[in-house]
Amino acid sequence: MELLECRLEIDDLDSFVADLGAIGDRHGTTIQAFDARYVADRAHLERAVELADRAIDRGENVARDRAVEILLYAAGRRQIDRALEMGVDEGEGPAVILVAATDGADADAEAATLASLDDLDAVVGVEPTLEVGESATICNFFEITDAERSATDASIGALVRERVALLDVEK
Repeated sequence: MELLECRLEIDDLDSFVADLGAIGDRHGTTIQAFDARYVADRAHLERAVELADRAIDRGENVARDRAVEILLYAAGRRQIDRALEMGVDEGEGPAVILVAATDGADADAEAATLASLDDLDAVVGVEPTLEVGESATICNFFEITDAERSATDASIGALVRERVALLDVEK
């Protein structure tokens, strides 16, 4: 799995999503774009990919599309419309684009995908976006309360990964 941390300026979301799909198909990779304000850390997305792939392998996936299944796990939600809140939208903002090789593809495919993504008009700058995660936004989205935070010394990332893992329990 590779990540492109960037700033996006999206004029037409449907066109942007179609471009991502075409690039992924061309390179044999799965691509999912996230609003970086909702991503706790790299491990958050790694765990989402791992659990989505496991669900697909077991035939327990909710979504037909691997990218959407990854989004569901990353958001810790089974409803696609609620998980989409975590995705990118029209306008400008911080993003992280996940690239994961599909069966038969390798790290070279991921690298080629990243190079293609960097050429998209919507990518207006490559910059760190995961380091500036807004904990209040993340806590609100994942329903992490102040009481929960004060009861543990776990990081926000660890609490989010717990929510992601609990998705399987809540099925």
